[in-house]
Amino acid sequence: MTNKAQIAQKAPYGVEVEKGKSYFWCACGKSNKQPFCDGSHSGSEFSPEKFEAEKDGKVFLCGCKQTKGAPYCDGSHKDLL
Repeated sequence: MTNKAQIAQKAPYGVEVEKGKSYFWCACGKSNKQPFCDGSHSGSEFSPEKFEAEKDGKVFLCGCKQTKGAPYCDGSHKDLL
């Protein structure tokens, strides 16, 4: 990617997921349904990150869109100005 994603927020999103269900994490940062994709990336170089929940429960998805472990938060937001 040549452009950086828009920072949606400088903290992770804690969301409840269901085991076996597929989700699409917003990688561009423009979705109005954060942290999930709403198609706002259309026409850009970004694509949502599909993932399947491994178990029922809360996960922390990246809100700053700078994670190296998409879609999960890796603490990259702590280095943002």
